Amino acid sequence: MPDEPTTSARPRDAALGTGLGRVLLLVYGTFALSASARALVQISTHFGEAPLAYVLSALAGLVYIAATVGLAVGGVRGRLIALVSCSIELIGVLVVGTLSIADAVAFPDDTVWSRYGSGYGYVPLILPFIGLWWIWRRRPERG
Repeated sequence: MPDEPTTSARPRDAALGTGLGRVLLLVYGTFALSASARALVQISTHFGEAPLAYVLSALAGLVYIAATVGLAVGGVRGRLIALVSCSIELIGVLVVGTLSIADAVAFPDDTVWSRYGSGYGYVPLILPFIGLWWIWRRRPERG
């Protein structure tokens, strides 16, 4: 039988970097740059004051870089990178957010994920949910 047009609202190989994905790329790229720069400055200027917080800032920067790359690359590999990155981000913001409230002494300086990203308008808390939803929504159909 010849290929029939699909009636699904979603294309067979739905790209991650289109539509809302472009906005996600912009936000993830911005967070990748800001978290990485913040960590670099913190670690190079006063690491001894709050080493845990500064290492977590660097980790957040790496996660945001990976998510940005995954969303930009797309395909099977990019989708997997983005999925793993957004999952780590979600776990990180929930764990670090909770610990930074429960044990403020351990976090004398903020990270991107401290208090669930309150210093960034709670975007770090909301972003992984949107990212994971987008990755799930744009998954290729099984044919």
